[in-house]
Amino acid sequence: MSTEPTLRIRDFALRHRVAVGVVWLLVLLLGGAAAVAGLGRLDQSFTASGGPGHRANQAIQERYGNGAAVAPLVAVASWPAATDVRTAETAGRFADAVRRAAGPGARTVSFAGTGDEGFLGADGRTVYALVYPGAGKPDLAGLAAVEAAAGTLRAGLRSALPAVRVEVTGVLPLQHDSAVAGPDPAVLAVKAGCALGLLVLLVLAFRSPLGASAPLLLAGVTSAGALVLVEAVARFTEISFIVVYLVPVTALVLAVHRWAQPPGTAGRSAVAAGAAGAAACAVLAVFPAAFLRSVGVAGLAVWAVGTAASLTLAPVLGSLATRPSRPSRLSWLSRPSRPSPTAPTADTTRTAGAAATARTAGAAQRRGGRRTRALPAAVGLALLVLLAGAATQLRVGNPEAHALVAGGPARDGLDRLAAAGVPSGVLNPLEVLVPAGTDAAAVAARAARVPGVLLAAAPAAAEWRRDGSAVVVVVPEEEPMTAAGAATVTALRSALSGGTAALPVGGSGVVDRDLVDGVYGLLPFAVPAAALAAFLALAALTSAGAAVRAVSGALLAAIAAAGALTVLWQWGPPDTGAVTGWVPLVVGAFAFCVSLDRSAASAAGGPWWAGPVAAGAGALAVLAVGIGPQVELALLVSGFAMAALFDALAGGHSTPPGSPARPTYRSSFQLV
Repeated sequence: MSTEPTLRIRDFALRHRVAVGVVWLLVLLLGGAAAVAGLGRLDQSFTASGGPGHRANQAIQERYGNGAAVAPLVAVASWPAATDVRTAETAGRFADAVRRAAGPGARTVSFAGTGDEGFLGADGRTVYALVYPGAGKPDLAGLAAVEAAAGTLRAGLRSALPAVRVEVTGVLPLQHDSAVAGPDPAVLAVKAGCALGLLVLLVLAFRSPLGASAPLLLAGVTSAGALVLVEAVARFTEISFIVVYLVPVTALVLAVHRWAQPPGTAGRSAVAAGAAGAAACAVLAVFPAAFLRSVGVAGLAVWAVGTAASLTLAPVLGSLATRPSRPSRLSWLSRPSRPSPTAPTADTTRTAGAAATARTAGAAQRRGGRRTRALPAAVGLALLVLLAGAATQLRVGNPEAHALVAGGPARDGLDRLAAAGVPSGVLNPLEVLVPAGTDAAAVAARAARVPGVLLAAAPAAAEWRRDGSAVVVVVPEEEPMTAAGAATVTALRSALSGGTAALPVGGSGVVDRDLVDGVYGLLPFAVPAAALAAFLALAALTSAGAAVRAVSGALLAAIAAAGALTVLWQWGPPDTGAVTGWVPLVVGAFAFCVSLDRSAASAAGGPWWAGPVAAGAGALAVLAVGIGPQVELALLVSGFAMAALFDALAGGHSTPPGSPARPTYRSSFQLV
């Protein structure tokens, strides 16, 4: 009978393999069904809670029922050249058509109701109106309702104004058009190739279809169990929908790592990495920011369920399928084998002089191998450091409007605005909630004097006044994710902070600022705390040196992944100007977890190819599922793929098995 706890658990699982298999099958089937049914418990707003903008948006949403964090639709009309768009007749006709097409409960504002020429294009014949549909909250159902309202508004305006060129655009219609465009045949072929490549990679690595399906099964039960745990926590606290993207891909990479380990070391490395990863995620979960808490809870669930599956289900599957106890079919990719300096041969047993010669030759060969790997390792480290520096220039927020979609009805409206000289900041206006007893017109006048503000208006229509309060709409010149747009938001808040109390500034334009202040402002505290927790847990189970290498590598991988997003999307050809705020958090957590697990597995003596295979499997999986024209999904998928690529490169240059100076694992349950 084995004395080490992990071995005792393995032996127990093997003795009761049928019961263990049934339990995990129920987790996969029933847990998967429960996880799908419970997705509604997750917060689907993708906004940062707790900030001043969030509180202002909540107050506006509760009182007026629309607008706030949901960007409005923008109706654009280009009249014939001989038309004077400033006349009361023309302006009133456009405003009436917009009001009727927008439907009941909508809030609309244009030149007719304000007299502000900021609603007019520089070409003298283009006008636009802001339309807040009657229904629409910052969740998936509410955003879908606003997207549907765009089609209704477009059709109604074209019917009411047949002689006028009418377009409807906005942030949500642009995102909707990119989603419905669908991948072209070439992209579909790439997706199919990635799916096939994933299967081929696993078969080559694990030598049989049954062996290749085992890590997929491990990933499935881990994902189902982790999502059930996350949704249970969501009953008591706010958990963001972003965990749905983080859990499956992380579970897949960890499962391949674990399945690639020889049976003798799999349990120890699983417990060590699981304890370190769980400790780091538990620290993130206690920080007062919904996104950080969501990432922490999801990571903690993946580590817990994944480790349990590695200790119990993996041995059962190993009794049915071939575990990688001998070199996989990928061994042709490995480096030349190096003879051990102490291994006796027929010649070395004859004389001590021949043995000394063999030891000298082995030492020289090891030095040559280290020199051969030194240059690629140095280049890789330099690249990671450069990407980490690029991460400091990361700008979080929705991508700029021009990068959301290349064509479609919404893009036609955006191009019409640009041709008329109307800045794209009109797509993300701000809203100021003016309490009873305060002059809304005076507030609008103060806001209009803020640098970077295109217009500020206090509509007198009933839908803009409620219970003595009023809403002032402020249209910036630049989009809020740009440096100029962020400065405008800051200046507006400062200008309206005088008097007895600061006026709440909400609207879709403040969501990004809340994310920066409320979430990314905590990272300088959250990241070191999580890294320290991971180090302490890993050092208690292995050694301080191994823990330092693993945690520092994981941190560098997470930061480098954010830097890669900056280089590819902000500075690269897509020119998004910003990266969707929650994407770097999810990608960074993924990079940290998989790098930590690979380091622990390698330290336990796992095969050198396990890291590259696991990372390649993760990259191929996300590309097969997510590659397409939708920009925000492309951001996430590319981030996962680049993080996996970095981890594959790091794993490929790790010390091959059999090399000396591997840390000795202590008792697997020493922390308990």
